[in-house]
Amino acid sequence: MKAVILAGGLGTRLREETEFRPKPMVEIGGRPILWHIMKTLSTQGINDFVICLGYKGDFIKDFFINYEARTYDITMKLGENQGLVQHTKSKSENWTVTLAETGLTTMTGGRIHGIAKYVKGERFLCTYGDGVADIDLKALTKFHQSHGKTATVTAVRPTNRFGVMQIDENNTVVEFAEKPRAEKWVNGGYFIFEPSIFDYLDAECVLEKAPLESLSKKGELKSYKHEGFWQPMDTYRESQELNELWNNNEAPWKIW
Repeated sequence: MKAVILAGGLGTRLREETEFRPKPMVEIGGRPILWHIMKTLSTQGINDFVICLGYKGDFIKDFFINYEARTYDITMKLGENQGLVQHTKSKSENWTVTLAETGLTTMTGGRIHGIAKYVKGERFLCTYGDGVADIDLKALTKFHQSHGKTATVTAVRPTNRFGVMQIDENNTVVEFAEKPRAEKWVNGGYFIFEPSIFDYLDAECVLEKAPLESLSKKGELKSYKHEGFWQPMDTYRESQELNELWNNNEAPWKIW
């Protein structure tokens, strides 16, 4: 199964970083969050990726075109007999990466619509390029196969930004809870789509609006409830929190 990663958005809420590079290239522990997402997937057997590019997509192309040279020891000979010798090869990133230009301002559904030729006739996973999770792909795939519908969306309960207080009928604060999980479920990405998903997409659509709403009305959309770790990187504060987890060796998504 291939993974389609949406990596073309403007990332306006993380302007401190995305003024200079696309959000999927903002780093956690010295590696782009996009790399972390791909490592989590590849550790569970997905090694074929289609990345939907848009805003500053050349940064992502450059990262992968030069990946081996950036990551491993090399010797360069300059001058008349110039050349390059790479002393080590990647043993863990045995990846096939398709970098697809899907437009600067294209919406999420339009981006998936634009890469149909790369996943033609296949079931595929799709996720966003700006968040990490300790998703269990085996369990997600098993759930999807069990219901036989067009699509599965992973449902998550995000952590509240602020701690909450429990107050009794006398207005006495009886308990504090430090950033509890929200009660409502939200779209956490990590979709699995059957090929028929393209019947619901066009070049202009927003995946999270008409396509998912149509699937829902027809009973073709199921939700897989993920109770584990999930964290998007929408703000500078969140990028700092993810880096802190990584630096403290407490990153739940690091399953490799």
